[in-house]
Amino acid sequence: MSILLIAATAKEIEPFLQQHRNSQKLLDIDILITGIGLTSTTYHLAKQLQLKKPGLVIQAGVAGCFYEHLPLGSVVIIKQDTIADESVVELKRLKTLFDLDLVPQDQFPYRKGWLVNSNNTFIKRTGLKTAKGISVNQITSSKEMIAFYKNRFNPITESMEGAAMHYTCLMEKIPFLQLRSISNYIGERNKKKWNMNESIINLNNELIKLIKRV
Repeated sequence: MSILLIAATAKEIEPFLQQHRNSQKLLDIDILITGIGLTSTTYHLAKQLQLKKPGLVIQAGVAGCFYEHLPLGSVVIIKQDTIADESVVELKRLKTLFDLDLVPQDQFPYRKGWLVNSNNTFIKRTGLKTAKGISVNQITSSKEMIAFYKNRFNPITESMEGAAMHYTCLMEKIPFLQLRSISNYIGERNKKKWNMNESIINLNNELIKLIKRV
């Protein structure tokens, strides 16, 4: 199976890249560094898919977490994602484009406002717990926005690229997986309390195992 592995930054998948460079086994894997953010991810992924359509797209990266019961360094597979800050705060409530009836909540590729990965065969092969994620253009730091997102979406993770990958792959009808490793808790900007190194190591260990399974 041909695989397209994408990441926002090379740092997030560096351990995999090291092994891939040194591996004698020929794997049909293309690697794309999309850059950070929804816009950059959408553009570069769409351009790559015009050149070659893979059998599977894997997005791997770190993410923030809304709940501290999930230890830093944990790796999850994102079952559903959406763009959380395509929204407005109105009467002390966060309302999305779907809440405002600007977009039908079941308009393809959305299902009840979510970009859902329904390919359970690939999800099961990861052996990982599934989680809800949200994607944002601005990293969440305020307690007010954290509360809004929790109440409206009840997400586990936050990234800046996940929903872009889900949207593009659903539109192109290409199977995909989004792997996320928890590097920090949402709102905590003291990076001394983050666990970036372990989260990257754990992410890549799971990524290497997954590549062998598919």
